[in-house]
Amino acid sequence: MYILKTVKKNLITFLFAAAVLLFGTESSAQTPPFLLFTPVISSGLISPLDIINAGDGTNRLFIVGRTGRVKIVLNGVLLAGDYLDVHTLLPPGSENGLLSMAFHPDFETNGYFFIYYLTTTFDVRVSRFNVTPGSNGPVDINTRVDIITVPTVTASFHNGGKMIFGPDGNLYFAIGDGSPGGDPDNHAQDGNLLWGKMVRLNVDNFTTPPYYTIPPDNPYVNNPAVRDEIFAIGLRNPWRWSFDRLNNDVWIADVGEGEWEEINRLPFASSGGVNYGWRCYEGTHEFNTTGCLAQSNYTFPIFDYPHNNTTGGFSVTGGHVYRGTEFAAMYGYYICSDYVSGNAWLIKSNGSGGWNIS
Repeated sequence: MYILKTVKKNLITFLFAAAVLLFGTESSAQTPPFLLFTPVISSGLISPLDIINAGDGTNRLFIVGRTGRVKIVLNGVLLAGDYLDVHTLLPPGSENGLLSMAFHPDFETNGYFFIYYLTTTFDVRVSRFNVTPGSNGPVDINTRVDIITVPTVTASFHNGGKMIFGPDGNLYFAIGDGSPGGDPDNHAQDGNLLWGKMVRLNVDNFTTPPYYTIPPDNPYVNNPAVRDEIFAIGLRNPWRWSFDRLNNDVWIADVGEGEWEEINRLPFASSGGVNYGWRCYEGTHEFNTTGCLAQSNYTFPIFDYPHNNTTGGFSVTGGHVYRGTEFAAMYGYYICSDYVSGNAWLIKSNGSGGWNIS
């Protein structure tokens, strides 16, 4: 496992929890920083997929393992034992399991956190747990409360999985199209399904089922053809997305189908109600436009790359815009990578409405 050497509240997470060390300084807007990957935790983790800081002042890093175990790293040391173990709730399979975790913005006082996982029947589920803030576990799994379950459709693939509390205090998570390939049933464009969508919920109801409410400004609340929980549509398999902590821009890395991987970016204020285009488009390219709307109805990525090992890859993994202070050369760059090819990219505004990509 690789992590950013200095612990920050917002982590650059990609390549199954990877991190970056920087050398040199940025001499101009056209000279990107140099990246070097260095292992920090060399053993003791199984299939780590996510890194989260609870924001409670303890500086602990919570490492989410796909097989259902959450570990804690404190001051660069992996603590013994599991913070959380939910392996009995999970199904088998390489795209299934415990996929993400999010701590309530008031976790330091209320002790609530949430997990996103696949059930033994391959449904997507978000559940909540309650702990004593500051405890290193183990978490009592009997405190589990199920918040929302998204029934499986045609396959246990393309489950998305990143879950984040937004700047508005609501809980966001992005689900893939749930299809085995090509989205033949067009789940991502079906407003009656949560598959292929970004979802936004208010989860501050801690006492009364269903333990969440619909934010009144969700973009489709007055549209009978689209479920109220939906924030954006048209995603294939958003394998990691994030908010820019400076301006709240939304960055989504959406895994492609046959030829293209894509990175989407929108200001937070305009990201609700957006259609990212799948299955009509793969990246900026037509995929299956049968029954699709005019091209102007879709929002296209700022960057897509082809399926090859030289200049591209086959499975994009999104990261973060670096807003730390330790590596000045990195400031303002979005980092993403490809799980198959190992290629990585740095993306930064060119100041004229376009993007420098290196």
